[in-house]
Amino acid sequence: MSEPREANVATVEQVVRQRLAEAFGGVRGIVEAAVPTITFTLCYLTTRELRMSLIVASALTAVLLIVRVVQRSNPQFVINAMVGIGIAALFASRSGEARDVFLPGIIYNAGYAVVLVATVVIGWPAIGVMIGALVGDLSGWRRDPGMRRLCNRLTLLFALPCVLRVLVQYPLYLSDQIGWLGTSKVIMGWPLQIATLAAMVWLLSRNSTPVTEIEDETPAP
Repeated sequence: MSEPREANVATVEQVVRQRLAEAFGGVRGIVEAAVPTITFTLCYLTTRELRMSLIVASALTAVLLIVRVVQRSNPQFVINAMVGIGIAALFASRSGEARDVFLPGIIYNAGYAVVLVATVVIGWPAIGVMIGALVGDLSGWRRDPGMRRLCNRLTLLFALPCVLRVLVQYPLYLSDQIGWLGTSKVIMGWPLQIATLAAMVWLLSRNSTPVTEIEDETPAP
């Protein structure tokens, strides 16, 4: 007889809440991922200096990475942020236009939204796959109908900010509205992500779906 993987929890929501906290790196990881973009946007809106704004954002990201290294903690989210600001700098440097700093983000959000929605359509919601990878069983969660429904909802909720960013920012990009584009980037970046995660936490705090088949199925001898 097999033992449940989550022996100390009684609901699907508790399992998912625990795994999401690990995957997103907590509040610190979310903030670190957002700081470079916020820094660039605020600096550019204040100075209108593209190069200086990129340097300031990159330097602050480097400081965050050094802090992580000194503390010997996981630098994953800072590294992701460094890659993001590096790609943005490359786009803007090649064109010389500040608006192109935001183009990689628009492309990324569009692609990410399409992928997330597609995973729900094909019956393998991304949140469920992520949880399965974390617990070492990629398909076990699909045996629980409650888990599948919850993962579908969480995946669609996670895709919503990406859809909203593209719908708002792409028209601003086309019309070269740097001020409004920068403002929307700030408002729809970290604050929107936190709001989405708060909605996910609320959904997971309901604790209403009993865990049934998250454990491995062990064939009878």
